[in-house]
Amino acid sequence: MVNLRIPGPTPCPEDVLQAGAAQMMNHRGPEFAQIIRRVTDGLNWVFGTSTDVLSITTSGTGGLETAIVNTLSPGDKVLACSIGSFGDRLRSIAKTYGAEIESYAVEWGEALDPAEIARRLDAGADIKAVLVTHNETSTGVTNPLEAIAKEVRARDRLIIVDAVSSMSSVPCPAERWGLDVVVSGSQKGWMVPPGLAFVWLSERAWAANAEAKMPRFYFDAAKTRDSLEKLQNPWTPAMSIYYSMDKAFELMRAEGLEGIFTRHEAAGNYTRARVKAMGLSLVPVNEQYASNTVTAVWWPEGVDGKAISKKAREEHGVVLGGGQGKLEGKIFRVGHLGWFQQSDLEEALDVVEKLLTAAR
Repeated sequence: MVNLRIPGPTPCPEDVLQAGAAQMMNHRGPEFAQIIRRVTDGLNWVFGTSTDVLSITTSGTGGLETAIVNTLSPGDKVLACSIGSFGDRLRSIAKTYGAEIESYAVEWGEALDPAEIARRLDAGADIKAVLVTHNETSTGVTNPLEAIAKEVRARDRLIIVDAVSSMSSVPCPAERWGLDVVVSGSQKGWMVPPGLAFVWLSERAWAANAEAKMPRFYFDAAKTRDSLEKLQNPWTPAMSIYYSMDKAFELMRAEGLEGIFTRHEAAGNYTRARVKAMGLSLVPVNEQYASNTVTAVWWPEGVDGKAISKKAREEHGVVLGGGQGKLEGKIFRVGHLGWFQQSDLEEALDVVEKLLTAAR
């Protein structure tokens, strides 16, 4: 059996997969309406919201596009904060739709500085929104989102958050932290195959939505909200993924949010300790901000990381994440989010240690 240790798509429990194999039903009938209600209630529970989280048949990137086009107009100025590949992607989406971009980018491996965001907002009275990636899987860094949101909120700007790889695995209470738009995706910590994106909008975000002029049709949040009031989707949904989500929430509720967060924290601590014991260096510059959903590690100098990853996959069935963009071939990543066992992490790291020892 393959030990899939990439940060998404992630492995799924067998009963979640079996649930997704159920026969189709009327997607506008009462039976599916009950599933939509249960799934939405589960999303509200995890997001920490008193209003409904929207679910859209698309990938996480589609959810990010939904966040941008439903709250901004062409020409709106945004502070696009990036610490890696996915922060760059969110900035690119906003730029594609005509937003005016002010970039705040740090070296890959570092986290955002809330004080620097505050300074830039104070200097830019015309900045309407701040774009932030909560958990950057390309570098294994989790931004101090609560502190960032506090600065943004104090200056009455919108904060749009990519929580694709954090929500459901690490704390990210949308309302309590004062977030405005929050996006996640089924293929990460939710233990479900790809196919659904989840988007929540605050009251301030819905007010911005009423004035937003960026073009949208399929990704129209208001249409999705109006359909959800009838317990439907505006378009044909990925029904099998809803079936799987319904089952996954049974498992998540049985474990409880604190149990889920504690398990992911333990996995992050274990993985970081193991790789450091091998004499390897973490990509995060400050371990305080190291992710509990994915650990990014530098390959040692003189070692062919791609060759080691290939051997791990072909000879041992361990699939590691590689580096993205300018980190390609320089790092490997170990995903530990959603459904995993301690033994999965132990096996993967044992293989890395064995192959590294042979390569040195």
